[in-house]
Amino acid sequence: MIRVNIHEAKTHLSGYLKRLAKGETIILCKRNVPIAEIRPIPAQVDTLRPVGLAKGEFRIPPEFFEPLPQDIIDAFKGETE
Repeated sequence: MIRVNIHEAKTHLSGYLKRLAKGETIILCKRNVPIAEIRPIPAQVDTLRPVGLAKGEFRIPPEFFEPLPQDIIDAFKGETE
């Protein structure tokens, strides 16, 4: 983790971006007072999640598919009393 003042960060931004890409964290300071933390974003996963990961983990009861009560429908529409 490194501490950098705003002027230095602006002047050497490309170098600090390379360090961020390697996983380093930067504390951004204004007159040597920390004001922000800049962290790298975790790498995105390129593979698709398989379907059915939770198969057999839970059961959806038949009541789930029944219509909602009228008072809940009214609440969604903003028509509550």
